[in-house]
Amino acid sequence: MPVLTIEAFASLHQPGRTIAGLDLGTKTIGVAISDRSLAFAHPRKVITRKKFGQDAQMLLAAFGDEVEAAVIGLPLNMDGSEGPRAQATKAFVRNMDKLTSVPFILWDERLSTVAAERALIGMDVSRAKRDERIDSAAAAFILQGALDRLQALL
Repeated sequence: MPVLTIEAFASLHQPGRTIAGLDLGTKTIGVAISDRSLAFAHPRKVITRKKFGQDAQMLLAAFGDEVEAAVIGLPLNMDGSEGPRAQATKAFVRNMDKLTSVPFILWDERLSTVAAERALIGMDVSRAKRDERIDSAAAAFILQGALDRLQALL
């Protein structure tokens, strides 16, 4: 399935299904999954990246049968332009498209990691624990932004 906008996805949404959120890094993939009402994003275990095939298998296993779409953070530059990381994210989505029918939604992720870290600091999470959780917290932040927009569309 091609990459969708959040607006296009809203017309395809089936009630009772969930949405995944992804923060694609060079070493890890942060994962979050929504609840069935699409109100809250819940962080899941981080996937440590190896090779694309292994990463894809672990990601699809994390999706299970309930995920109907995946929101993936698009790391744009602060001026809105696309750099090498944004191109790598789009290449990852193109490769995933060959393996699954789950549509992907590109979501501007500027400052998501900063916001996630501030939230973890606000919850008094130690530095060591923040390092373990930051990618999934960023994925949840990305997903929550998309869920908030989706709620306004439904």
